[in-house]
Amino acid sequence: MIRPRAVTAANPGPFTLDGTCTHIVGREMAAVIDPGPDDADHLRALRAAVADARRVVVLVTHDHADHSGCARALADALRAPLLGPCRDADGPLADGGAVETDEGGLLAVDTPGHCAEHLCFWWPRAGALFAGDLMLGEGSTTWVGEYPGCVRDYLASLARVEALAPRVIYPAHGPPIEDVPGTLAAYREHRLARIEQAEQAQRDHPGATPAQLVTTIYGDDLPPRLRDAAEASIVAMLDYLAGGG
Repeated sequence: MIRPRAVTAANPGPFTLDGTCTHIVGREMAAVIDPGPDDADHLRALRAAVADARRVVVLVTHDHADHSGCARALADALRAPLLGPCRDADGPLADGGAVETDEGGLLAVDTPGHCAEHLCFWWPRAGALFAGDLMLGEGSTTWVGEYPGCVRDYLASLARVEALAPRVIYPAHGPPIEDVPGTLAAYREHRLARIEQAEQAQRDHPGATPAQLVTTIYGDDLPPRLRDAAEASIVAMLDYLAGGG
């Protein structure tokens, strides 16, 4: 099976796992997906990886700094267009928009949820999907809490990916996902279970604030650095429940 090249940035952490994995499809006509953080060593590694290409397109799944931080610098260094939901992009990439490489075309797939503007890239020739932060290569959850309506969007995006039936998913953090049906099911079940927990916690503690519900839902072992993200996730789940679930 044809596979992309991968270059992992040195930005490990609780949300990035072992770091942001930049994927490259194509050799002479190449696409660089999620260039990663503003890091000089990573930028040099990416430039070296596509040094022999005659044409490069830089693609971004979403505008979080660990994905798009060096996108503009890379695009400028390579004289390449920068496309996707990124504030420095040369242009947007609509749902279904195509980018050609010499290893097959890539199609943009609108998949909001992790953030309001989030794309995955579908690689039909390989039966592969580049998932950005829609899914991670480890565990069964990603952060969903950035905006009102994000939980509903996220569940719909999982369903859309399921309909594509990819053979493999390449997330931007962690290893490739080979058991696609099982992992999609786990992500959906985890999200629905958290929603059920939020609903029960609200019943058990009427009038409690999202901050007060963090321990009830996530437990005493939640690291302090993750509490703000957990609280935002609870706000998003309560918004989902308020809208009818």
